[in-house]
Amino acid sequence: MPIGVPKVPFRLPGEEDAAWVDVYNRLHRERLLFLGQQVDDEIANQLIGIMMYLNGEDQAKDMYSYVNSPGGAVLAGISAYDAMQFVVPDVHTICMGLAASMGSSILAGGEITRRIALPHARVMIHQPASSYYDGQAGECVMEAEEASKLRDCITKVYAQRTGKPLWIISEDMERDVSPSAEEAQDYGVADPVALENASA
Repeated sequence: MPIGVPKVPFRLPGEEDAAWVDVYNRLHRERLLFLGQQVDDEIANQLIGIMMYLNGEDQAKDMYSYVNSPGGAVLAGISAYDAMQFVVPDVHTICMGLAASMGSSILAGGEITRRIALPHARVMIHQPASSYYDGQAGECVMEAEEASKLRDCITKVYAQRTGKPLWIISEDMERDVSPSAEEAQDYGVADPVALENASA
């Protein structure tokens, strides 16, 4: 039986009694964001809304975005990436599990030197896919042109965030590249690879 989203007690400032809020709401208050699913318009808008709220609330406190995503919609992912670049606080990104496709773009979009991959994380980059062409020839040509523009956009993002030349990124995006955490660090998508917690 599914348990749903766990609830935790949280006392709002000025309140005597704690209220029960879902764990993600509580973590958002600590400036911790989660992308734990396929990127789509809904999750991108939620992340953007939370980032904008936290940006307005306190521009001096960093945000932490945990990524475990198989990728998803390119435009939704680009909008989340753009929001990360827009907000004043640094956005740290932490890959746990998988950051594939648009998930890896969001991982790479974190503040440079603050993009962490956990030791067993996997990162995958590849070119954006297009939906199945079903329509008039002119529409198919327009969709192919748009897919090419999106590919160029993603290629430039990776080149900017990794420091690699455009031609290398473009060549690597021709196929699925799935580096380990250490390889993602060498590639420039992530910075340090997290070590085991020494205090445990």
